[in-house]
Amino acid sequence: MVDSFVSRDGSRWLPEYLSQIDASCIGCGRCFKVCSRDVMHIRGITDSGEILRDGDGADDDEVERLLMIVDHPGRCIGCGACARVCPKNCQTHITSD
Repeated sequence: MVDSFVSRDGSRWLPEYLSQIDASCIGCGRCFKVCSRDVMHIRGITDSGEILRDGDGADDDEVERLLMIVDHPGRCIGCGACARVCPKNCQTHITSD
């Protein structure tokens, strides 16, 4: 069983950590903007499904769409801010590893 934590007012709180973002992500960046822990980053995807990383040298013409990638899940503190701002509800959160 996962232990809950206690907030300043004494109420119990169970963190839910971001584990993945599914393909319905529209790459709006709202979750990225509210995350203070640098857990995820926006990436481009080509029409062949290749996820482009920074420094790949890809032209904007190669990018079909954008999406968020969870590239540092261990940095997540489970606050849930990203889930509250996501318009597509495309994130999966877990209570522990």
